[in-house]
Amino acid sequence: MTSLAIAAAQTLSVTGDMSANIARHGKAIAQAGEHGVNLLVFPELSLTGYALHVARSLAIRPDDAMLAPLHLQAQRLGMTVVVGVPLAAEDGGLPHIGAVLLGGSGAPTFYAKQHLYGDENKLFSPGRQSNLCEVAGTRVALAICADVSQPAHVAQAAADEAALYAAGVMVTDKGYASEASMLQGYSARYGIGVLMANHGGPTGDWQAVGRSAFWAGGELIVDAPGDGECLVIARRTGGWTGEVAVLH
Repeated sequence: MTSLAIAAAQTLSVTGDMSANIARHGKAIAQAGEHGVNLLVFPELSLTGYALHVARSLAIRPDDAMLAPLHLQAQRLGMTVVVGVPLAAEDGGLPHIGAVLLGGSGAPTFYAKQHLYGDENKLFSPGRQSNLCEVAGTRVALAICADVSQPAHVAQAAADEAALYAAGVMVTDKGYASEASMLQGYSARYGIGVLMANHGGPTGDWQAVGRSAFWAGGELIVDAPGDGECLVIARRTGGWTGEVAVLH
């Protein structure tokens, strides 16, 4: 089995300041590169913060020039980077809550959140396209926050023979225990690796709890001890091992 290193980038976002967040993402990507990471996943709406009205007003296309520096950086490092960003709808309708995939030989691609939650339903539209990608010969299914609360979403990933299920989320202390239990259960049921990348602190009007994590075969491999900025790294070299690196 090919060796693989994946990581959740547990970061803090400056609400509405995409330039500042892109710069911070660049530092996280560089540090992940030092650890040989192949796949790096950021939290939901990591480039704007989870402030829905603000995010809606900042929707861009996946090939927007603002993302070019991160795309080129990921290409240089041979890394696939998944950033959380609001995406303009091609039909001119409500935007999507998106995950843009940077790196690779072509233009950036994207996945749009399929299952919206609460006020998201008033401000955004659900996505329809495939959530599959391939990283270092490993099939990966992407998810964004409330997607993971729908058992059919991960069941489809397993049916599509994904070996990894990677989710960028915004989870508070109130919801963490049930969310983590659910993701661990998916890992056990489908024999799939599950990565969760959460915000490392306040975002919009919410207080995210951090504690990003990775499970494999129903076992917790590694998790962040709490909030703050860090990389939660899992390595597959036969079995899975994990480590946490504080972001600097």
